[in-house]
Amino acid sequence: MRHLAKRDKHNKLTLVDIQSPDFSIRYPALDWHALNARIHGLRDDGTLITGLDVTHEAWKAVGVGWLYAPLRWPLIRHVADAFYNVFAKHRYTISYLLTGKKRQCDRCIPGEPNEK
Repeated sequence: MRHLAKRDKHNKLTLVDIQSPDFSIRYPALDWHALNARIHGLRDDGTLITGLDVTHEAWKAVGVGWLYAPLRWPLIRHVADAFYNVFAKHRYTISYLLTGKKRQCDRCIPGEPNEK
């Protein structure tokens, strides 16, 4: 997300950290568990999108959507979405295997929202 935020020179995106201690207070109507399970986005018209649709639209908003456009092509979309679902479910383990670093926050534990 840091890379995306850096590219957002015209503030087209509002990025919200669901791990922040006051998230549940600021957004009481949102289901933290659902948000933690996969990425969510809200279009200007109020439409809720998830998964790779969010990824593509976010990067498109900052001018490099073409990099992610193939993930939305009809023949690739279903396979990419299936891979994303596996990644989203196991992202903490995958991140650890790739970086050797464990999560630094207790809120990141799937199914354990932090109500600090």
